[in-house]
Amino acid sequence: MQAPLVAIGALLGLLQWFISGGQLWLYGAILIFSNLPYTFAIIMPVNKKLMSMPPNSSNAETRILVQKWGQLHLVRTGLGLAATLVFVLASLF
Repeated sequence: MQAPLVAIGALLGLLQWFISGGQLWLYGAILIFSNLPYTFAIIMPVNKKLMSMPPNSSNAETRILVQKWGQLHLVRTGLGLAATLVFVLASLF
């Protein structure tokens, strides 16, 4: 669900940039789109490791991976928040 929303947000940001020429729209589109490669290249390997672990077999490695996943997800959340703020600023100017 997130990938299509990112793609739609980036496309709409690019479209508005083409229409208005405002650089903030382009920056917002780049920020929101950066979630896709970040997720696939950085977060997906951690997800795959966690998903490959058998249920009820949590250990120190599981805890470390879950904490790492949380930190990585925080970056992704920050990218989305930054894109939203840039889009809001672009709409005000």
